[in-house]
Amino acid sequence: MNAENKTPVLEMLAEMMSGGVINREDSREAILIHDEELPQVPLPDGSTLQLLHVDLNQNLWVVRNRFKPGFGIDTHYHTGPVFAVTQSGEWFYKEYPGKVNKAGSYLFEPAHSVHTLTVADDAKEDAVVWFAIFGSNVNINDDGDVTSVLDARTVLKLYRALCQAQGSNCDNVIVFGE
Repeated sequence: MNAENKTPVLEMLAEMMSGGVINREDSREAILIHDEELPQVPLPDGSTLQLLHVDLNQNLWVVRNRFKPGFGIDTHYHTGPVFAVTQSGEWFYKEYPGKVNKAGSYLFEPAHSVHTLTVADDAKEDAVVWFAIFGSNVNINDDGDVTSVLDARTVLKLYRALCQAQGSNCDNVIVFGE
């Protein structure tokens, strides 16, 4: 860079940093939710659901699930990426039985990855997994036909109804776009 170009660049950088590197005028506090502040609600399939965060603008839902030994979910795919952290127990996808998710493991699912979540019948403990799911969950049958679709809005509505049915408060769910 020659001397002529240096001055405008330095002036621009100085101007950008005049209010600090990060503009804090519209800053917000972080939102913390403790485990006991949101209920784990039982689902008909024997698992439990704790909805932590929903962003309806991005069709994002963040949940913590508990799956019992022998548990299985319908074969499905997601229209966006999914991020999963296993907190305890073990689980795998029926399509990839050698890739077992264990406590502390991280899993990335690209959009449209078809899989069937499974917990072994002989598992020693429940599998507890945190998921951040972008897009819709599309359940399919053996022929590949769509049998149902679940999205952030539906999960929020379902969770609220299940909480109300068991007399639990779910006001601490983080919800954007409502």
